[in-house]
Amino acid sequence: MKDVLTQLGDILEQRKAATAEKSYVASLHEKGLNKILEKVGEEATETILAAKDAQSSGDNSEVIYETADLWFHTLVTLSHLGERPEAVINELARRFDMSGLEEKASRTEK
Repeated sequence: MKDVLTQLGDILEQRKAATAEKSYVASLHEKGLNKILEKVGEEATETILAAKDAQSSGDNSEVIYETADLWFHTLVTLSHLGERPEAVINELARRFDMSGLEEKASRTEK
């Protein structure tokens, strides 16, 4: 999985330099952070709705599709802010030996 995210991070960086007419990612960057965040919000809502539908139907295909869109737009957000997917991977790895309750407590102490 890390290789896929690393490759996607490389592609997102390359697309930042493309023209908005040729690249969806470049068009998002051109429109700015607010537009990118709007897309993240849309995709989060679609993911939630797909998960609700999946629970009743037993078919997870749509929630997987929408989660991919959500992850993608979240990675575009990180790219826009100068971060790469590896930053999130590293943060998740840091949490491996920590309970969720411990991690949450460490955030409130900061």
